[in-house]
Amino acid sequence: MIKHLQKNEPGYKVFLYIFYISSFIMTTIMLYGTLQMFVEWQENDAYVMGEVLVKTEVPFKNFAKLTTWLFFSSIISWYCVSRIGWKRTVIIDSWKMSLLQLMLLGFSIISLYEVLYNFAVLNSQITAGIINNEILDIDSLTISYPDSDRPWNLIFATKMFLAAFLISSHAFYLSTKQRKSIKQ
Repeated sequence: MIKHLQKNEPGYKVFLYIFYISSFIMTTIMLYGTLQMFVEWQENDAYVMGEVLVKTEVPFKNFAKLTTWLFFSSIISWYCVSRIGWKRTVIIDSWKMSLLQLMLLGFSIISLYEVLYNFAVLNSQITAGIINNEILDIDSLTISYPDSDRPWNLIFATKMFLAAFLISSHAFYLSTKQRKSIKQ
C-alpha cells in the first residue's frame, strides 16, 4: 500500500520548498519575458512570442536557456503540487471529478497535437534549410500561427506545449487512480 505524504513528515516540507523555488523561477521568467515583450513591441510594433526566452541563457553563456528553466520548473512545480496537495482532490464530488477528467483528457489531446504540429513544422524548416544549403539559427525559427502579426518561436512553443502535455497527462492519470482516504 502506498503511503501518502502528510504535513508532519520531513518530505512534505522538501516538496513544499522546492515548489516555492520553482514557482519563483517561473514567475521571474514570466515577468522578464512579459517586460521584454512590451519593450520589443514599443520599439518594433511587433514581437515574436517566446523569442527572448529562447535566446537568453542563464546563468552563463552556452548554458541553459530561459525556456529550458521554465519547462523544467513548471514540471517540477506540478509534481510537487501533486505530492503535497493530494488531500484536496479526495473531497471532490464524483460528478465534478468526471468533468475534471474530461477536461484534462481534452487538454492532453490538444497539447499532444500542438507538440507534434510544432515539432513537425520545426523539422520541416530545418530540413528545408539543409536542402537549400542554408545555415539556420534554429533558435530564430518561427511560425505565424495562430496570429500572423504575433508569431511564435518554435522552440518556445514546442517546449511549452510539451510541458502542458506532460502535466495534463499526469493530472489525468492521477485523477483516474482509485480515490484515497483522507485519513491516509
